Amino acid sequence: MPKTNILKLVFHHDQRLDDLAPLPNMEEGNPLAMFTQPDPTFSTLYFSGTDLRVNTFGFNVLEAYGRLLNTFEIILRDMKVFPLYKNGESLEVMIDQMEKESFIIFGNKVDSSDTGMTNEKLREYLEQGLIVLFKKEAQNGFDLQFFSKKNIYTNFFYPLQALLPDPFRFFSMNGKRISSEQKFFFETWSLNRPPHGTEEVHPESVL
Repeated sequence: MPKTNILKLVFHHDQRLDDLAPLPNMEEGNPLAMFTQPDPTFSTLYFSGTDLRVNTFGFNVLEAYGRLLNTFEIILRDMKVFPLYKNGESLEVMIDQMEKESFIIFGNKVDSSDTGMTNEKLREYLEQGLIVLFKKEAQNGFDLQFFSKKNIYTNFFYPLQALLPDPFRFFSMNGKRISSEQKFFFETWSLNRPPHGTEEVHPESVL
């Protein structure tokens, strides 16, 4: 496969659940509450792709798209989480059938289906230890974004690294450093000199 294929993994850890959806302040009369209450956080992993040969953008434009989704399915299976609202379908089939801006919920129990998502619901799912996968609009298709309370970066990093060097060039990007569209699409103007917070992953790279 051509090295014009670029896989980007944007990670963003330690995001405050209260910034996503604040809970009612049950300790309003207690001035120590803000210091004594835990500050729960969550993480996101955002997967995007680029084919520089034809200037197309989206996770689905990668020639290794099917192989990547098979790897995702193995990762999730190894984590012992399964789709709650779909049965008997591969992850690739589920994602292909989804509308953009819709989601799949992963966990270790069976639940009823859901038709919408709000920040309040997302917080509730994350606090239950569930993983939420969104299919996000991209320029030439779609990207994928995982939300989880637990930091699951290494669960994905090592299996994806194991696919190298053949299918694509793989870049890990710190979401706290990606402050502009130009930095996100760095591969279109500075592929071999990525911005601060973006590192190319090689087979020998270590965390």
